Amino acid sequence: METCRRREKKLSNKWASTVASILIQCTSGSLYTFSVYSPALKFTQGYSQSTLDAISVFKDFGANCGVLSGILYSHASDPRRRGGPWVVHLAGAVQNLVGYSLIWASVAGILRRPPVAVVCMFMLVAAHAQSFFNTADVVTAVQNFPEYSGTAVGIMKGFIGLSGAILIQIYQTVFNENPAAFLLMLALLPTINALLLMGFVRIYNASAAEEKKHLYALSLVALVVAAYLMVVILLENIFKWTFLLHLSALVLLLLLLFSPVFVAARALQGDLKNAEQTLPIEGVDQNSDPNQIEHYETIYDGEEDLTGSDYQIVPGDLNEEISKDEDNDQQLEKDLDLLQAMCTMDFWILFLAMACGMGSGLATINNIGQIGGSLGYTSEEVNGMISLWSIWNFLGRFGAGFVSDFFLHAKGWARPLFMAITLAALSVGHAVIGSGLPGALYVGSVLVGVCYGSQWSLMPTITSEIFGVGHMGTIFNTITLANPIGSYIFSIRVIGYIYDKEASGKGHKCKGTKCFMLSFFIMAGATLLGSLAALLLFFRTRYFYSQRLQVDQPSENCPASGPDGVPESITQTAASHLRCRSGIVSQAMESDLVRKRVWLVQVPAENFSFIASYVWSAGRASVT
Repeated sequence: METCRRREKKLSNKWASTVASILIQCTSGSLYTFSVYSPALKFTQGYSQSTLDAISVFKDFGANCGVLSGILYSHASDPRRRGGPWVVHLAGAVQNLVGYSLIWASVAGILRRPPVAVVCMFMLVAAHAQSFFNTADVVTAVQNFPEYSGTAVGIMKGFIGLSGAILIQIYQTVFNENPAAFLLMLALLPTINALLLMGFVRIYNASAAEEKKHLYALSLVALVVAAYLMVVILLENIFKWTFLLHLSALVLLLLLLFSPVFVAARALQGDLKNAEQTLPIEGVDQNSDPNQIEHYETIYDGEEDLTGSDYQIVPGDLNEEISKDEDNDQQLEKDLDLLQAMCTMDFWILFLAMACGMGSGLATINNIGQIGGSLGYTSEEVNGMISLWSIWNFLGRFGAGFVSDFFLHAKGWARPLFMAITLAALSVGHAVIGSGLPGALYVGSVLVGVCYGSQWSLMPTITSEIFGVGHMGTIFNTITLANPIGSYIFSIRVIGYIYDKEASGKGHKCKGTKCFMLSFFIMAGATLLGSLAALLLFFRTRYFYSQRLQVDQPSENCPASGPDGVPESITQTAASHLRCRSGIVSQAMESDLVRKRVWLVQVPAENFSFIASYVWSAGRASVT
C-alpha cells in the first residue's frame, strides 16, 4: 500500500505536470506550419492567392480566439466540480483531429472540393485547438508556480514557439515532398500526444523545494533545444542533407525534448528527501499511528482542502487586527471575471498595446515573403529567415518571462515596464525593415521576432497578476483577440492597400523600397503608441507591484526548527510554512499564533487540523 502511494506521488506532482505540459506544447504549434501545406491546398483546390490569404485569416482568428477555452478552464478547474485541465486538453484534441482530418481529406481528394467557406471553417476548428492546449498548459503553470509565473509562462510559450520548427523537422525527415501525409500527421500526432499526457496536467497548490533552481534547469533545456534547432536549420540551408543525416538529427532532437523528464525526476527526489528530513524535526513522533502521520503529510503537501466541511472557522482577535487593511488587500488580490476586468481601464490599455504590438508583428511575418521578393532577396534567403523566425520568437517568449521575473524579484521593477521596452524595440525593428537598407530585413526580422515573441510571455503573466488567476484563461484569451484584429488592420488596410497602390505591370507586382517603406513606418508609429500605452500601465500598477512584493515571501529557506535547536511548535510551523509556501500568512499573523504557544509534540490529526484551519481562515480573511 505504501509503495503504491509513493508511486502515485511520483506521478502526481507539479513537476510531472510541468513536463507533460511541455511535451504537449512541443506538438501544438501546427499554426506555424501553414507555409508547408498551403501550396498543396492552393493547387488541389484551385485557389487564388487572395482566397488562400482569406483562409489564413481564419487560421489566425481560430488560434487567437481562446475565450471558449478560458471559460471551459475556469469551470473545469472549479474544485466543486470533478474536472481539471484534462477537460480542456480533451476538447482541444477533438477539434485538432476533426479540423486537420477534414483538411487532409480535401487535399487528398477524399472529399470533393468543398466550398471555400467550408474550408475556412475546417481551418478555424483546427487552429482553435491550439488555444485549448495553450490555455490548459499556461494557466496550470501559473497556478503551480505563482512566485515564478513569468519563468513558467516563458517556458510554456517558448516550447510552443519552437514547436513549428520541431514539426517541420519531422516533416523534412519523414514526409518530405508529401504535404498531404504531413496534414494527416498534424491530425494525429498532437491529438494522441495530448490524450496520453493530459491526465498528468493538474493544479498543485503546494510549493516544492528549490522551485527556482529546477525551473532554471528547464529553461536551460529550452535554450539548448533552441540552439540545436538553429544550428540544424542553418546547416540545412547551407548543405544538402541525406536522409540518414535528417534521421540522426531528428533522433537527437527527440532525446533533447525528453530531457525535462530527468529534471522533473531530480526535483521530485529532492522534494521527497526534504519531506523525510522535515517530519521528525517538526515534532512528529515516528512511532505514532501511521494513519496520523499520513494525514499530516497530506496537509503539509497542500493536497488537502483545509476549508472543507470537516473544519470550522475559528474566530479570534487576529481577524480583527487585520481587517484594517482588508479593503486594500481585496483590491490587490481579488480575482476578477471577464466582465469585471473589461470594466477596468487596465484591460483596455493592455488590449491597445497588444493590438499595436502583436498585430504589427503578425502582419510582418505574414508578408515577409513578399517583402523579401520586393527587396531582391532570393527564395533561399527568405526561407531561411522564415525558418529562423521560430527561434527568434522562442527567445522573446522565454527571455521576457525569465528577465522580467529576475528584475521583479531582485529590483522590484513592475512587469509592464518590460512590455513598454520590448514594444519600443519592436518599433525600431519596423523602422529598420522600412528603411530598405542592405541587410536591413535580416536585422529587422530578428528584432521583430524577439519582441513579438516577448509579448506572448509578458501579456498572460501581467493578466494573471493584475486580474487574478481565477479567470485568467478567459481574460488573457480575450486580450489575445487584439492579435488578429491588429493583424487584419495592418495586413489588409495598410500593407495590402499601399502595396496594391504601388504595384504595376504584369502580375501586379511591386519592386523596390517604395512597396513597404510607408507601411512599416506607419506600423513603427503604431507600435510606439503601444509602447506608450504599456508605459501608462506601468505607472498605473507600480503601487500594486510594490504591495505584491511586500506580501509575497520567498519559498526558499522556510524555517524548520526553533532557536537553540528546540523544535518549533506545530502552530509556528504551520504558520511559517503556509506563509513561505503560499504567501497567505503575514509575519504579524505568524507571531500572533506563536504567542499562543500551543506545543504539540505528539500530533493527533484532529489537533493539527484545528490549527491548520485557524491559520487558513485567518489567511483567507486577510487576502480575500
